[in-house]
Amino acid sequence: MTLRFEALSGTQSAPIIDGLAALRIRVFRDWPYLYDGGLDYERGYLHAYRDNPRAIIVAAFDDAELVGASTGLPLQDADAEFAQAFQNTEHDPAEIFYCAESVLLPQYRGQGAGHRFFDLREGHARALGYRKTAFCSVIRPADHPARPDDYRPLDALWHARGYAPLDSVIAQFSWRDLGAQADSLKPLQFWMRDI
Repeated sequence: MTLRFEALSGTQSAPIIDGLAALRIRVFRDWPYLYDGGLDYERGYLHAYRDNPRAIIVAAFDDAELVGASTGLPLQDADAEFAQAFQNTEHDPAEIFYCAESVLLPQYRGQGAGHRFFDLREGHARALGYRKTAFCSVIRPADHPARPDDYRPLDALWHARGYAPLDSVIAQFSWRDLGAQADSLKPLQFWMRDI
């Protein structure tokens, strides 16, 4: 399968917002997110990218079908919970570009899309004058009952890209797990690299 990638900034992303909202709900239902999302929330969340000329959405298409996407924006433009993780550290949030999330349908994984997502987001960050990029990964207990036996974390990809986890830089972000009645805070580990 050959994927086509488009890097969309600001309002260029408007035509894919609804499709990306549905894709995020579908992919983030899986481990380790277990996210019970809704379209209204997702559309509102993605408008922060559509309405920000410094943001990027890298869209992956199979012909005309949106099958994956990756997002990024300056850390200071992201939800406050993420910049707060850097309080009392040596890292200045104003100097960091945040690679927010990547989603890709399972049948397209293992073909290099993860690297392409990082390439395009890091290139966008450099063009904006940033020299550091960061992202965070959800922390779940190793013995969580929903953890699949065949789950393979993406740490090898992240290390290969030059990212390393930042000691004690943990964001707290809330969402509703599948089967839960209410949102709950989840810890997310930040990883960072110089670009």
